[in-house]
Amino acid sequence: MLQPPIHITAAVDRTILLTVVIGLAVLPSAVSAQHAGHQGEIEGVVRDSVTGEPLAGATVAVIGSGTRAVTHGDGTFHLTDIGEGEYRLRVERLGYHGTTVEVTVEDESAVVVIALVNSPIALQGMVVTATLSERRAAEALRPVGVMAGDELQRQMESTVAATLASMPGLAAASMGPTVTQPVIRGLSGDRVLMLEDGTRVGDVSNSGSDHATALDPASARRIEVVRGPGALLYGGNALGGVINVIRDDIPSNVPHHATGAGTLQTQSVTGSLAGSATTVFGLAERMPVRMEAAMRRGGDLKTPVGTLLNTDGETLSGGAGASFLTDWGHVGASVRGYRNDYGIPGGFVGGHEAGVRIEMLRGSTRFQAMVDDTDGHFRDFRFDASYTWYEHREIEPPDILATIFTRRNLNGDLLARHGQWGPFTTGALGVRVSWEDFGFGGGLYTPDTRRTQAAAYFLEEMDLDPLLVSWGLRYDLVGTNPRDENTDSDIGEIRDRSFHSVSGSVGALYNAGPGLTLGASVARAYRSPDINELYSEGPHLAAYSFEVGNPSLEGEIGRGLDVFMRFESGRLRMEAGGFHNDIKGYVYGEDTGELSRVLLPIYQFRSNHAVFRGIEASVDVHVGGGLAVEGVFSSVRGSLKDTGDPLPLVPPHKGHAALKYERPRWWVRGEAEVAARQERVGEFETPTDGYTILNASAGVRLTLGGRLNVLTVSLDNATDTEYRNHLSRVKDIMPEAGRGLSLTYRVVF
Repeated sequence: MLQPPIHITAAVDRTILLTVVIGLAVLPSAVSAQHAGHQGEIEGVVRDSVTGEPLAGATVAVIGSGTRAVTHGDGTFHLTDIGEGEYRLRVERLGYHGTTVEVTVEDESAVVVIALVNSPIALQGMVVTATLSERRAAEALRPVGVMAGDELQRQMESTVAATLASMPGLAAASMGPTVTQPVIRGLSGDRVLMLEDGTRVGDVSNSGSDHATALDPASARRIEVVRGPGALLYGGNALGGVINVIRDDIPSNVPHHATGAGTLQTQSVTGSLAGSATTVFGLAERMPVRMEAAMRRGGDLKTPVGTLLNTDGETLSGGAGASFLTDWGHVGASVRGYRNDYGIPGGFVGGHEAGVRIEMLRGSTRFQAMVDDTDGHFRDFRFDASYTWYEHREIEPPDILATIFTRRNLNGDLLARHGQWGPFTTGALGVRVSWEDFGFGGGLYTPDTRRTQAAAYFLEEMDLDPLLVSWGLRYDLVGTNPRDENTDSDIGEIRDRSFHSVSGSVGALYNAGPGLTLGASVARAYRSPDINELYSEGPHLAAYSFEVGNPSLEGEIGRGLDVFMRFESGRLRMEAGGFHNDIKGYVYGEDTGELSRVLLPIYQFRSNHAVFRGIEASVDVHVGGGLAVEGVFSSVRGSLKDTGDPLPLVPPHKGHAALKYERPRWWVRGEAEVAARQERVGEFETPTDGYTILNASAGVRLTLGGRLNVLTVSLDNATDTEYRNHLSRVKDIMPEAGRGLSLTYRVVF
């Protein structure tokens, strides 16, 4: 159990290597591939509204389907496999307002001309996470954020959490540049659900502050964030929110020409070099194929007071997917490999002076079947099945295998969506089953454990124009079965446990006038204790802690309230809101102030009644010409309800203000990032001073060879300020990164 089969490990390595080799082999022919017409097409051209200049690199997508295309150097695009009917197209391009147009396809292909307006503010595009159907972010019934295109390239870091840290309500807990975990509204770990194309990642990042997430953001098409309880569609782990890294590993349409992107990036503060390449092409008339490869290698982090040693890392990932299109839908499959080797710095109490090395290995396969041509009561059916194998090794100097985590996941999801049903405009019914096998070794005494889960849910929407109402219920059943039961364990009776609960939510969105919407939602969410919270016992050397579980823990019951306001126009985009989350049975690792027999701080998992409340706001104003002002602010307060005592590891008030000037072919941006002093600290936690750091970036967009080329230069912490992140486990050793220059090049075709 503790040692993975050699053929599995080799298979993951071969997956990554073959993806790179095959991708390089097929790319030249794929770029020139042509796709024969089908039932119909939507053809068109995208131009600048003022100059009439054709725009390369614009994305044109059919809302509600996976059909999309990228414009060529002459601004043209072709959307294939389009039957007769009415469609809505969403068109987005860097440096321009996104727009939605309606198109009617009859016997012959439709031809459209789309003009985009240049703007320094980008209206958020489409979202699919925690929604019944693809829709604009401004129309979502929950607070959502989307990072894509220009912003994703500018914010790109080595981890998903660091990439998203500037978004409202988000922060990053870290142990160096290679290990950052997302924090949403003060909640982290097992309460933030990490998805890849809507499927759970299946790593162990939620069970230790030193565990990186097995996701590389470099090849993401976009990243979506749902803030607040989103458990109905995804399960009880989403008490804090959902992060979905969207790659479209299984393509659902054949592009007229091969499309894709390539990225190169380097950063001075770590001496890193990263690259990724993605392409989607038609291998046959009805068989689209997607291939991807990514690599990142970085050295130790440079700070204003020295180098944080043993923070280097190397990541290699790759994937391939294909599908077969039919008259009724499509079937497809994908395979993905991920490997990460990184360091955790030393210097903590009980830690090794030279730190610890961690090796991560993940392999996954996925199958999908979509039936979207049905004459019955349902609009479509989707079945997803996935299998993930994961291994995590922690190595002490000089070469001692100290801790091993393994995890195997097998998941199956069936979702049926319907159109108009009586008073309901749209809705969905779904079931989910999963089987997981956890293994532990080395210095850990945590028993190997099996976990099974089953869930059923429904979600309905009613469009009572101008009011949109959504409500739903979900039932979850979870069973945990340790391989070795022990009635005399030091941590309590290790035994089988079962948990079950009902989750529910009601939300409403009111269209109060042109561009103005008001929203509110209430939710009851549930989370069963994680395996480590129940049964862990032993030293966790990379996190420099001795973790003690509690087999008698009960599930967490969270009640959340969200209220928000959005406004969107040609010159202004803003969103502001507040939240209140009341979590009964909140489980957290409390520093007991004691040391174990191996001189590690003892963390005991306990439960209490916790309350998190806060506000979030973002604004983007087009002042005039190409000048715009941007601002973001987040505040969260976490406390024990009975005593009012602060909870540990809650981020301070934070935000940023930026001034930017943008033209169609170039832009410049200056930013001040600010955090307040955090004095509300848990027991044995130390306060952290506030800070202000200055960042700047500039870039150009060029059409070369009929393809959009984007070059971005960023200067972070321009004044080389010494500052510390309150959520960093290494803040007592070294500050955050010093002055750093990064260069990113991206080509879209």
